Amino acid sequence: MGEQMLEVVAIKELRVTFCFVSSSWCPPSSTAISAWLWCPPPGPPRRACCWSPVPGHLPREGVFTVTAIGRLGNQMGQYATLYALAKMNGRPAYIPARMHSTLAPLFRISLPVLHGDGGLAVPWQNYHLDDWMQERYRHIRGRYVRLTGYPCSWTFYHHLRPEILREFSLHEHVRRQAQAFLQGLRVGGARPRTFVGVHVRRGDYVRVMPRVWKGVVADRGYLEQALDWFRARYPAPVFVVTSNGMAWCRENINASRGDVVFAGEGVEGSPGRDFALLTQCNHTVMTIGTFGIWAAYLAGGDTVYLANYTLPDSPFLRVFKPEAAFLPEWVGIPAAFG
Repeated sequence: MGEQMLEVVAIKELRVTFCFVSSSWCPPSSTAISAWLWCPPPGPPRRACCWSPVPGHLPREGVFTVTAIGRLGNQMGQYATLYALAKMNGRPAYIPARMHSTLAPLFRISLPVLHGDGGLAVPWQNYHLDDWMQERYRHIRGRYVRLTGYPCSWTFYHHLRPEILREFSLHEHVRRQAQAFLQGLRVGGARPRTFVGVHVRRGDYVRVMPRVWKGVVADRGYLEQALDWFRARYPAPVFVVTSNGMAWCRENINASRGDVVFAGEGVEGSPGRDFALLTQCNHTVMTIGTFGIWAAYLAGGDTVYLANYTLPDSPFLRVFKPEAAFLPEWVGIPAAFG
């Protein structure tokens, strides 16, 4: 993108949150951290945070942060990209408070939190990212860099997959709840051995894809093919369906075989339960969108996705590269136009 524009943002006070698992430990004070800290009370180890105002300056080596825009899948992509690019460029990474409030209830994320309320001038350099890795991102200039855009591509962070999976590991109580639901499912009276998470993106995409991006969303035919792909390869799988359009799913997904469970709550503002269920399945059927991409990435196993869902002249292809979004080993089933 050439030279990036420099933006100076006035911030009175910068606070940093150190998140850790402990019952009694807090990081020692330093010249960059004021004397008062909050420590968790004695008891069994638990996840906690220590808060401290940072007077007057940021780390000398600089800081990488990222804008927090969009919903869960978007912010997971921004977090993972920040994590990877900060490492690549030798900078500490901090996330905005909004991102922490989105991700921390679900995941055991470790990056510290940047809180700003105004008085200190922080010379943030906004650096726009395309939705795929490029060589120049290995050499980002500037000390206080704020990454912008909607990056959600394995090309940024797949080389750090074990670390990314650790960052996005579910809190134990969330994982247990999802596992309890799955273990209670039966197919033909028997407990299934293979769970396939199904995410069907509806909502705003039903309108946006044809009107803005010259594309389509998944239809009944695609979902039949995707489910049959797994039925042909695994004995007696169960399909755990989640969506932000559950009524449409109940009308268009054939559940007559007894192997489809409509499990999703479909609450866009609180998608944690649906996402947790998907990640605890063995395999994934997804349609479009970052929510499904991340569910498949965390679940592992086989993934079937909707391919070629825009026309060749779609403006969407200027900002999105399918080969950078879907892992090479994932299986694409072409969308039907008409």
